[in-house]
Amino acid sequence: MKEPERLTPQQFELFQKFIYDRCGIKIDLSKITLVSNRIRRRLQPSNCADFATYYRFITSKLGAIELVEFIDAITTNETSFFRTQSNFEWFKNVYIGELLRDKADARREPNLRVWSAACSSGEEPYSIAMCLAEASVPLRGWTIQILGTDISESSLKLARDAVYRKRTMQEMDDAKVRRYFSEDRSGEFQLRPTIKQMVKFKHHNLMKPLGEAPFDCIWLRNVLIYFDRESKAKVIENLVRSLVCGGYLVVGPSEGVYDMLGMLQKRGTFLYQKQ
Repeated sequence: MKEPERLTPQQFELFQKFIYDRCGIKIDLSKITLVSNRIRRRLQPSNCADFATYYRFITSKLGAIELVEFIDAITTNETSFFRTQSNFEWFKNVYIGELLRDKADARREPNLRVWSAACSSGEEPYSIAMCLAEASVPLRGWTIQILGTDISESSLKLARDAVYRKRTMQEMDDAKVRRYFSEDRSGEFQLRPTIKQMVKFKHHNLMKPLGEAPFDCIWLRNVLIYFDRESKAKVIENLVRSLVCGGYLVVGPSEGVYDMLGMLQKRGTFLYQKQ
């Protein structure tokens, strides 16, 4: 039987509402072809002949396992190491120095908790780990915890496996690639254990509280572009609650939340601090 080429507008509305209710992501009608293509790839593995059958399946109790695959297919996006270099330059050259001064002045304990929210396949939290590894001498004796979370189980598996293609390293020079990765015969790059072990990963929907101890620094970048204002406000509320007093929120240029951060002090174009 020939697979359907594209969702009808009525079918798209059903999936659109379902995605919004589950993930808080509002997908515009202009993305109908993208959504159709991603769902179509799931028809054969789930033994569904068409979009209507697939929708009934994932919204039923029998489709609980396939629902995980569906969310992965819709929400997975490609990223890269050290994406938006200025964010990492601040973290390495300014923020770490601030931490060390506060510790020297007895204004903080030698503990650091960083959360990469919606970490995809792990490039962002591992980039953070590399910055901290390069400051390992002044940070000797510190307890450092880096958490990466995502709603996509397949992305989290990739993050935990920590095997990457060269194209994800376009912001890294060859010396840094050799320092932190080992290349295999197939041309893939395995992250070295010293960096890999610095990051823990957890499944999480940003629309819900994380349920962890507060963080000193939270990264939220290239995530909320498909969220509507109500969902964005809920995410921001959850993140601010997860920040310690004096903690920083690093946001991406496409989040569309700058007018929602009035409870934080703006410190830069991408940087906000909780007072």
